[in-house]
Amino acid sequence: MRFLIFIAVAVLVSYPANGQTCICESNFEWVKKTFEENDAGFQYIIDKKEQAAYNIHNQLMLEKIKAVKSLTECTELLNEWLKFFRSGHIGIEPLTTTNNAIVPETYKIDFSQFEKYISEKKEADYEGIWTIGENYKIGIKKEGVNYVGFIIKSNTKGWEKPGLVKLKIEQDGSQLKTTFIRNDYSPSPVKVGEPELLDKNYLQIGQTVFKRLSPVFTDDNTLVERYLKSTNSPNPYLEELNVTTLYLRIPDFENKPAIDKVLAENKEKILKTKNLIIDLRNNGGGGDESFNELLPFLYTNPIRTISVEFFSTAQNNQHLLDYSTDPDLDENTREWVKNVYDKLQERLGEFVNPFGEDVSIDRQDTVYEYPKNVGIIINEGNASAAEQFLLAAKQSKKVKLFGVTTSGALDISNMTFVESPCKEFVLGYCMSRSMRIPGMTIDDTGLQPDYYLDKTIPQHKWVEFVNEILNQ
Repeated sequence: MRFLIFIAVAVLVSYPANGQTCICESNFEWVKKTFEENDAGFQYIIDKKEQAAYNIHNQLMLEKIKAVKSLTECTELLNEWLKFFRSGHIGIEPLTTTNNAIVPETYKIDFSQFEKYISEKKEADYEGIWTIGENYKIGIKKEGVNYVGFIIKSNTKGWEKPGLVKLKIEQDGSQLKTTFIRNDYSPSPVKVGEPELLDKNYLQIGQTVFKRLSPVFTDDNTLVERYLKSTNSPNPYLEELNVTTLYLRIPDFENKPAIDKVLAENKEKILKTKNLIIDLRNNGGGGDESFNELLPFLYTNPIRTISVEFFSTAQNNQHLLDYSTDPDLDENTREWVKNVYDKLQERLGEFVNPFGEDVSIDRQDTVYEYPKNVGIIINEGNASAAEQFLLAAKQSKKVKLFGVTTSGALDISNMTFVESPCKEFVLGYCMSRSMRIPGMTIDDTGLQPDYYLDKTIPQHKWVEFVNEILNQ
């Protein structure tokens, strides 16, 4: 089967500043013009939301941008403007560091009294003394209905002073939301969901896991430690849960050789075991070719893949041409990219399908008896190539998805990056759109699980839950 190649074209294109004053308003005008002229998803959203809504959005954002006083604030507002179009495969990152001196917030507390108070707690809750790896020792104290997390000890530069506020857990409507304080002491613009106790001695906030130092409760942490192994490992691995079930962890689709190696070394075992659990949580994608060797284990019937169209503009095409000279590319990929460039150059201002067909169909010769059941664990951290894999895997009769809805960042793809004239920002946008839309959209919607794992099932028990379902 020929999978679509989702390229992150890491080529920066610079333009002369032309005497511009580097203020947020001029950066905004550049972002707006560049995005409107080159992004493959721009017109799709304008047609969907209508021009009037876009005009209002521009007017409201411009009023905010004119009042900007810092690079950090400008970055946040430019990203807010981009969110009108989609949440993934898009963004602004500063190239320069802010010169604005932010005074860090300090929480005034008697540390000896706090440690005594914590040591006497009998019930496990968010309050406690926690550690994050080797970098932070943090206290979390309840204040009314909210909580504040402050430094007790840290070896991170700028955070050595005890009492510096590192996070706030605050009531937001009917639930608690967490704001982490970034290294420049500014609050993260994105609030993280409600904290989750993993049994009694671990606390998860977003993707950050805290280990309790005090008070330590008697508890069986086996499932938590297995979960932490899966979240912390940068490499794929396979292990046996029991005689009928294997567990395969794939943290991303960036490292094809590592994935292929695990599958090759365990092929005989996989083909003799009834159930296979594939844990994709927080797999944000990579290259579609990285899951080519995995699909045969799941295959039951022909797999259909919908093609993409590239938006042909002078800037987009130049990015492809530059990418074709990347010394890390193999000769086949280099020729493919150069061929795409040639086709696009002939049709500037149009959407072009360089593959020659709207749908490719993968027909394989073998349907393996085992594994009979495949459970794929998914969550909101799955995007891009991970979602492309799920679209293929879902077509197998063996496969069921477990978890929560994925991120939804696949329809508009092939991301590229361009540097601002003032050399303060890098804008990331996309050069292609899927031919699935509007019939089957995934961006900002995501893929739904077959088995929704609700909040009463803690994340560290998801594998155990899936294992029980597959073995019933």
